[in-house]
Amino acid sequence: MFTSTLFHPESMNAYVFVSVPVDESEVIRELTEGLRRGFGSVRVRVSINDSAWATSIFPESATGRFLLPVKKAIRQAEGIEVGDTVAVTIELVL
Repeated sequence: MFTSTLFHPESMNAYVFVSVPVDESEVIRELTEGLRRGFGSVRVRVSINDSAWATSIFPESATGRFLLPVKKAIRQAEGIEVGDTVAVTIELVL
């Protein structure tokens, strides 16, 4: 589990993400070497507070971190928005 702040990049204004910390991203990269899908994505199960769902995380080349998209339905269910810090649990689906 880690904490991260919700954000949306200007170039992708319709999407909201949290960044997986560098250390966790490095572990994910090592565990998924040769198993990643299109665009380097990794299938995961995620939970934030009481919400859990399946999605993919995507590598961000500029920082070396993985990005986790947080869909609108989850943000609404949990009452979170851009700028909020959330506790996130990720489980790899290999």
